[in-house]
Amino acid sequence: MPRPARRLPAPRAMVSAPQPEAVEAALAALREGGNALDAVIAGALTQGVVDPMMCGLGGLGVLQLHDPRSGRQVVLDGLSVSPVACQETMWADLFERECPDGFGYVIRGHANELGHKAVTVPGILRTLGQAHARFGRRPWAALFAPAIARAEEGWLVRPHVASMFHMDERAYGRLSYRHKLAFTPDGQRLYIGEDGAPKRVGAHIRNPELAETLRLVAREGAETLYTGELARRIVADMEAHGGLLTAADLAAYTPEEREAIRVPYRGFTISTPPPPAGGIIVAEILRIMERFDPVALGHNTPSYIATMAEAMKTAGRDKDRHIGDPRFAPPPLDRLLSDAYADACAAAIRAGERVSLPRICQDAKGTTTISCVDAEGMVVSLTHTLGLPSGVIPPGTGTMLNGGMNAFDPRPGRAGSIGPGKRRFSTMAPTIVLEGAQPVATLGAPGGAWIAVAIAQVLMNLLDFGMNIQEAISAPRFSATSDAIDISNRIPLETQRALETMGYEVRRAAISYAFAGVHGITMWDGQLEGGADPQRDGLAGGLI
Repeated sequence: MPRPARRLPAPRAMVSAPQPEAVEAALAALREGGNALDAVIAGALTQGVVDPMMCGLGGLGVLQLHDPRSGRQVVLDGLSVSPVACQETMWADLFERECPDGFGYVIRGHANELGHKAVTVPGILRTLGQAHARFGRRPWAALFAPAIARAEEGWLVRPHVASMFHMDERAYGRLSYRHKLAFTPDGQRLYIGEDGAPKRVGAHIRNPELAETLRLVAREGAETLYTGELARRIVADMEAHGGLLTAADLAAYTPEEREAIRVPYRGFTISTPPPPAGGIIVAEILRIMERFDPVALGHNTPSYIATMAEAMKTAGRDKDRHIGDPRFAPPPLDRLLSDAYADACAAAIRAGERVSLPRICQDAKGTTTISCVDAEGMVVSLTHTLGLPSGVIPPGTGTMLNGGMNAFDPRPGRAGSIGPGKRRFSTMAPTIVLEGAQPVATLGAPGGAWIAVAIAQVLMNLLDFGMNIQEAISAPRFSATSDAIDISNRIPLETQRALETMGYEVRRAAISYAFAGVHGITMWDGQLEGGADPQRDGLAGGLI
């Protein structure tokens, strides 16, 4: 019997994101005549309402856009910057240790993680504002209606949001998220239940103060957070509680337009953000893996996993050695991405050499993403975050600020040391795949150190194994961001035993869909298909 014919209508635009409310907001923007950037902004604003520990107006992010008019890929770096008041030695005497998972540093009193001193200059809003001024179609204020409605009318706590609310990271030297949710009276009222615990799945949350803040941003523009009324409220709260962030810091912030890293892979071009974003890790993994035949190795076989794990560890080692704020530590990208270096790394893997990567270096898992392709061929992928949420909600604003200072090393004299005006490294890597000059896929993911390794695996699933986008995202993943190989619970035990026989420490994750939350869209033969990672609560939705 032949396979039943597909009878769903072909979409003319597509959105994918970890929150159904964000997808709904983005599709509404498209339906009202907006383009892909308008849709991503509307979706991102809504994400800040319904995933308040993941992202928001006080956060940071990286955006990549393919402009069909010029054929260019534009990368806008909206990563946060440390306040000018920061000094290398400010917390040196409080330093206790690195967090054992490699994300951040423990200091006595947790001032770099919780409270007003933890806040860095937010970059996301000015980044979205500048992108909209260049590429947007709908009026700025028109993009806020869905987010305002969700804040005012309320939203339901979904499973993944609840897991973030209840996350306890004390084993890693960091505080539980309950401390951050309850840090301010506004946070306590919004997010803590009558039993004293964070609200649970199914709880209804209304945030009318955030609705008013969004109306302010819609009315005054993004500049309100940098030189306007919202800036004044943030600065007043900082001054009242000994924060480092000043009015001058906010006014001086500038998103950076950067040239994308472009590397070849199997006849395609991978366009991914350069440092201080994490595309270098994706690019280096693919450069090395292009020297192997993944199909001959066999998908997720012990040989495949071991080979790719060494490529992952090589890229992680090189990131640790060379990558930071490029103004302070210019990265040797030409060498790291050269044919000669990829050949040498592949030869070392074939010879049985193993890279030592004794710890994980990662962003917090509290990150999110949204991608859109519109009917005119504009492609936009945005990944944004609070880093570690600081717990600080300036009174009456309804929005939490980032805790980006945790990403800086309190020990002086190191590449990642605290310093005035430093841009933090991030593993975020919104990526576009091109065939010739035409985009054929876009991917983005939250998930800390797992972002780059997950995106690389999904790209190989697409380009080497010919999977569709949902198959490529849903296939079992693994990660080597330390000396151990972490595997999802759907990778067979016999594969685990074979890797252990090869001498690897293998750690099995309890969850079936693990290691970042990849979301993406493909455009093969002009047909749009979307994929959403099952580990999140999201959706890929098309506009018919």
